[in-house]
Amino acid sequence: MRDRARTFHRPNRRTTRVFALGIAATLATGLLAGCGSDDEEGGDGDGNVEISIGVFGQFGFEEAGLYDEYMELNPNVTITQDSITENGDYIAQLRTRLAQNSGLMDIQAIEVGNIAEMTGDLNNRWVDFNEYEDVDTSHFLPWKLDQATTEDGRVIGLGTDIGPTGICYRTDYFEEAGLPTDREEVSALFADWQSYLDVGEQFLANGPDDVAYLDSAGGMFNAVVSGYEERYYNANGEVNYQESEAVQTAWDLSVQAAEGDLTDRQQQFSDEWNTAFANGAFATVASCPAWMLGYIQSEAGANGEGAWDVAQSPSPSNWGGSFIGVPDASDNKEEAVKLAAWLTAPEQQAKLFTERGSFPSSAAAHELPEVLEATHEYFQGAPIGQIFTEAAAEIPSSVIGPQDQVIQQGITDGLAALEQQGISGDEAWDSVVSQLDNALAE
Repeated sequence: MRDRARTFHRPNRRTTRVFALGIAATLATGLLAGCGSDDEEGGDGDGNVEISIGVFGQFGFEEAGLYDEYMELNPNVTITQDSITENGDYIAQLRTRLAQNSGLMDIQAIEVGNIAEMTGDLNNRWVDFNEYEDVDTSHFLPWKLDQATTEDGRVIGLGTDIGPTGICYRTDYFEEAGLPTDREEVSALFADWQSYLDVGEQFLANGPDDVAYLDSAGGMFNAVVSGYEERYYNANGEVNYQESEAVQTAWDLSVQAAEGDLTDRQQQFSDEWNTAFANGAFATVASCPAWMLGYIQSEAGANGEGAWDVAQSPSPSNWGGSFIGVPDASDNKEEAVKLAAWLTAPEQQAKLFTERGSFPSSAAAHELPEVLEATHEYFQGAPIGQIFTEAAAEIPSSVIGPQDQVIQQGITDGLAALEQQGISGDEAWDSVVSQLDNALAE
């Protein structure tokens, strides 16, 4: 087998507000649906209750005013939030507290990259939302619900947001290269991932001399591998990255891009990558989820306004997204479950999208006009609600393993070495396997 690579973990949510500022949509009525009387939601009818919530980064609930809204509807409820900036620090603390079954909040956030360990060995530390009559899980996308469901059918997390992907591209650079610029025509050009690279060859021949076709081989790998049901683990839950068709295909295409001089040799989310956006150093981003639009707007700034657009991906996938769960150790399980269900109801997800740019994990929310009819001014009025709703419906239900992030990081590091050190694809792959053998054995 030839070389292969890894995917990326979603960064902190620091740019979601910028994304929201570009959405030409107005929140409609109906945001109060799913909330009943004080006795039914957020209180026991006998006194006040304080519900604590643990999150990472700027999760969005507080910033979008959802806590205030819930407390206004339920005067006997007080919501307090504790936020840790980095998910790495947050999840380390959460693991410790779950193992000790103490020190936990009434509601805890879970990033998608950590959901497998929560549905695995730690699943008995969480309540099963199936046991609560007032919780409706039928409105979630099936693949999102699958991610938070244990082998024996327990649902331990309710989805907050997702990251359906498209391809972001610079229309000015495409025009200079003699390529179509209309998003529908560009989407048709990207019939599959090989076609996407074939367009890159045309761009290399006819486009601006100082502009790369895409940002990084790692980004290319992430775009391709995430469109498969099985990536790093097989259906039996066994590590399978060395035999995986998804990894093989994604690695080969990424090596082709790197060795064909189509990439800007960047590492995503580095300072250099951010500077490259500002300088207009590349023409496309192969894996461009809904939440990344705000990131691009923030980093590319005024120089990129009116230049970027969004096309459909050859194989839509999911990058990012989170859940909230209620630890079994919570002293306020009933009230916490009610709040968790309300926060993730379609109407609240639609408001979070409008206010913060977090694309809903609820299929029912996708039908609401404030989501479906949303456009993005910075991206030339792109109909992002339609584009990402269609992408979300095509995302496969993928096997997620507890070491996905480790494997993905190792493979992407191998691609970075190939790009920046000039080693061959075979050498890079051998290094990846050697390092992952050690990392997975720990």
